[in-house]
Amino acid sequence: MNENDRNESARVRLDKWLWAARFFKNRGLATEAVEGGRVHLNGTRVKPAHGVKVGDRLELTLGHDRRSLTVRGLSERRGPASEAQQLYEESAESIAAREAAAEQRKLGTEPAAERQGRPTKRARRDYDRWSN
Repeated sequence: MNENDRNESARVRLDKWLWAARFFKNRGLATEAVEGGRVHLNGTRVKPAHGVKVGDRLELTLGHDRRSLTVRGLSERRGPASEAQQLYEESAESIAAREAAAEQRKLGTEPAAERQGRPTKRARRDYDRWSN
């Protein structure tokens, strides 16, 4: 029996799998994400120790990005990135939505980006005149 056959029927802790698939730098961060509700397994919120099996659907929120993944393999150890990418498959809709959101963020400007530090005395007086 090779490693792939064992992985088909086995389960791996969700936080370990997220760490092994390189979504988080350490298991502690993966655990915090699961407990914080940023990871859903098959549409439901679960605990970090919940078992993940091949074929499960994950919805993962990382920063501004939301990913929809299908588990394709299991691993309890963190290997190279090329191995980690074999553990999951991201849906086409998820990829398109992430790219569109990244483009929107790139084109849009942050409203507070032009403000830097405290206002000068002159700017403060102008603000006071404008607000009264």
